Amino acid sequence: MNKYTVFFEQTATGYSAHVPDLPGCVGAAATLEEARELSKLADELKLALEKNDRYVLSIGTLKKTEEIERLAKRIRDRLKH
Repeated sequence: MNKYTVFFEQTATGYSAHVPDLPGCVGAAATLEEARELSKLADELKLALEKNDRYVLSIGTLKKTEEIERLAKRIRDRLKH
């Protein structure tokens, strides 16, 4: 398993995260824990996409995408309140 540096920054609405060694691997969340979870999922998804054929995704990759969508929905719902 590869290890990457993740930068977390507190923002006006929560936390942001980005991984300089993985372009496009960024996240924003209401809590630091959610930002950590999003960055971990984004890292896993990016690596899974790199392993898959350009036009065919594995079930595991699709499930990872759904997991990110569920977490993002929870974050959006929390930010609305």
